[in-house]
Amino acid sequence: MKFLSPQNFVAEIKFFSAQLLKKTILPLLAVFIFNTANAQSKIKVLGRVIDETSQPLSNVSIIEKGTTIGAVSDDKGNYTITVNPNGVLVFSSLNFTPQEVKINGQTTINISLVSIKNELENVVVVGYGTQRKKDVTGSIVSINGSALREVPSPNISQALQGRLAGVDISQTSTRPGATMQIRIRGTRSLSADNNPLIILDGIPFIGSLADINPNDIKNIEVLKDASATAIYGSRGANGVIIVTTEKGGKGRKPRITYSSYYGNQEVFAKYPMMSGPQFVALRAARPVSAGGYLNGIDEDNLINTDWQDLLYRTGTVTDHSLSLTGGGETGNYSFGFGYHLNKGVIPTQDYKRYSLRGSIDQSIGKYFRLGITTNTILNDSRGNQVGLYNALSMSPIATPFNTDGTLKRTIRMAADEQYVLTKDVINQLNDNDQWINKNNTFATYNAVFGEVKAPFLNGLKYRFNLGLDYRHGHNGAYTAKGVNNVNTQSLSSASIDNQRTFHWTFENILTYDKVIAKKHSINLTALYSNEQNTFDRSNMSALDIPVDAFTYYNIGQAGGQITVDPNNQAYQQWGLSSFMGRIQYAYDNKYLLSAALRSDGSSRLGKGNKWKTYPAISVGWNISEESFMKSISWIDNIKIRAGFGQTSNQAIAPYATLGGLGTAPYNFGPTGYATGYFVTQLPNPNLDWEYSKTTNLGLDFSLFKRRLSGTIEYYTTKTENILLNLGLPQTSGVGGYTANIGATQNNGIELSLNGTVIENKKGFTWEVGVNFFANDNKLVSLASGQTRDEANWWFVGYNINSIFDYKKVGLWRDAEDALNNGLSTLEPGGTVGMIKVLYTGDYDANGKPTRAITPADRQIIEVDPKWQGGLNTRLSYKGFDLSMVGFFRNGGTILSTIHGSNGYLNLLTGRRNN
Repeated sequence: MKFLSPQNFVAEIKFFSAQLLKKTILPLLAVFIFNTANAQSKIKVLGRVIDETSQPLSNVSIIEKGTTIGAVSDDKGNYTITVNPNGVLVFSSLNFTPQEVKINGQTTINISLVSIKNELENVVVVGYGTQRKKDVTGSIVSINGSALREVPSPNISQALQGRLAGVDISQTSTRPGATMQIRIRGTRSLSADNNPLIILDGIPFIGSLADINPNDIKNIEVLKDASATAIYGSRGANGVIIVTTEKGGKGRKPRITYSSYYGNQEVFAKYPMMSGPQFVALRAARPVSAGGYLNGIDEDNLINTDWQDLLYRTGTVTDHSLSLTGGGETGNYSFGFGYHLNKGVIPTQDYKRYSLRGSIDQSIGKYFRLGITTNTILNDSRGNQVGLYNALSMSPIATPFNTDGTLKRTIRMAADEQYVLTKDVINQLNDNDQWINKNNTFATYNAVFGEVKAPFLNGLKYRFNLGLDYRHGHNGAYTAKGVNNVNTQSLSSASIDNQRTFHWTFENILTYDKVIAKKHSINLTALYSNEQNTFDRSNMSALDIPVDAFTYYNIGQAGGQITVDPNNQAYQQWGLSSFMGRIQYAYDNKYLLSAALRSDGSSRLGKGNKWKTYPAISVGWNISEESFMKSISWIDNIKIRAGFGQTSNQAIAPYATLGGLGTAPYNFGPTGYATGYFVTQLPNPNLDWEYSKTTNLGLDFSLFKRRLSGTIEYYTTKTENILLNLGLPQTSGVGGYTANIGATQNNGIELSLNGTVIENKKGFTWEVGVNFFANDNKLVSLASGQTRDEANWWFVGYNINSIFDYKKVGLWRDAEDALNNGLSTLEPGGTVGMIKVLYTGDYDANGKPTRAITPADRQIIEVDPKWQGGLNTRLSYKGFDLSMVGFFRNGGTILSTIHGSNGYLNLLTGRRNN
């Protein structure tokens, strides 16, 4: 062992100490000093966040960029955050454009966030992705949830009425909870589905818009032309409505929101039925010898009863919505519950909706992201068996009350005896479970997604969407013995109907988003998806239910006939496979291009025709980005765009290629029973796609610092190879078959204008929006060169919704008019006071008609309006607002069955009320 000398030992100690000081202590000391200095250099920043109207914004997320340091503004918009003096603050809030502000040592930073609706940088959903509104080349219109909620409505469709150019929404029923008919740019198909595709949170939606709680909506986009809808393939043939529900926000504290409203509903206008004196005059004018009637046992000329007043009630509507939203640094969440109740003006007609929604979106590390969205709905609709015919047809000269004030069971009129149905009678029957009709629908719509960013290539990511939906509809009806029947011994009856739908969608989406050299923006999207829908239905009915308490729950115990009608049983399954590719390109924010190619394979069509491939392309030019436009300060943005695309439609019933069979029972003696089968529809193995070609031209503009903005569009859509069920002569023994025949065409123009008349003048703002649109629809061709199909009211060159009927031109007013115009010839046996219809035949030398009115005098009458539109306006003052939304139509004809020649309320005989 070698020992160090004292001198060497001291030298080694000095060397070790120097190394320790150099490599350990000094670095640690430097880190300590740096951190201390850094901590001392942090500054506290105070400020306030407001909107364009100077109103404070709460729950705004304020984050120092590149760090996890964050804060949230309070109810007065104030915030406090401790940050690096040279950092950058990022302000973000739902429905507002995010802003970044360099701190530069400032200790006070006040900021005003701009609402997304006023920003061309607004991101809109375009299908399988998003795009800046500034870069959109297809025909897409957007509306946010807050604008929808300006109309307190249980149905999104009602809130959309009059808000979107080219979107025609019509009421088809006044029952509470009833769905509405939606047509985007007219009707294309004669018998296939004309309803638009609904996308809920990225997944095709099998429900209706009435199933979605309006309070859950973040925004809605409507894709109108083929260049926008083609990426959804055959499902988007009639336009696409994309619904995005509310999500939480990253870095946002939990926020609980509650909203509610309550209101009454009254009958706006009763049916104009005859009063007692008018009805007496009608009978007097038409004596028995002329086919009239004498008073019945319960009728008296001195009585004047308004049966509608005895039926209608005051309806109510109430709505409650509760939501919780928030998020951390790597994810967000949102949960909501809604309850809606509408008691209609018809007794027992009630509609309830319970809705439960939840969504979670979470990032895992730098490259992974997962999320789930669920919407569960429970609808309860009652009283659907109660109609208006009984009240409208009742004689107004009969009273429902006995002399002692009690209600009569029936009323005996001239030739009819009818059951008395007033609101008190109907309510009593319902309360005792003697006359009920209930519809319950339970549905759950669920979407799961996963997203992976490629670590080796920035901008490349893969996403899968999985949609799992289940919907169950249940209807039960029961009518007790003698109820709603003049016969007190009529048997009780019950029925039960169950319908179930299972639906799943699986989508694989690959996207690549890249900006090259700051001027070239490229987005590539590739898709492969599969979808399947399974539906089944079971129905049974019975007579003579033992006790009222069973209602429709124990049909097997019925003492009378139990019926399982084959026409009310069903099983259907269909599938769809799809490939899609799309490129979106923008150069220097000026020149825009979008092109897509999609192929769909449908199980519904014939072998060899199952697949259809169709293209779509659109271009745009942001003229305002050109250098020669910079000097025109009053133009904020002006863009022209053009697009062409093709979409297909396969929305016919499954198995149409196979034909159909019906059943018929045969009786061979007292014990020999058998079921026979017969052909109801011929097979067509060559069934092919119905397809549409659309050309669209558009102009978008924004003027005067976005105080006025608008869109003008012109389009034409040609639909060919129409899917149609063709009837066959009775001698064939078969009802018909489905085939590809005919063509239709839609041409239209749309104009939308939105303006801010007064902007935050002493806290007051006034906004106005108006839209006009016109659609010219016509049938171009029918099968085998036909020019008219009178049975279906289809005529080449005319609107496909046309009416084929006599044209009413007045009344035969007096004897001289009747004599001069040949009433006896035109209407043999006719009398003064009759409706005069247009005569199209010849006249003799004296100007008299040569023949009577015949079916040849029927006219083709257009029903669609010449143009229509909507108006909305909003006044706001320091947190209070007043909104009004309306829609209007010019021209067109409404087909009223209640006034029709075959209507029992329009016979002019005096048998029933008229």
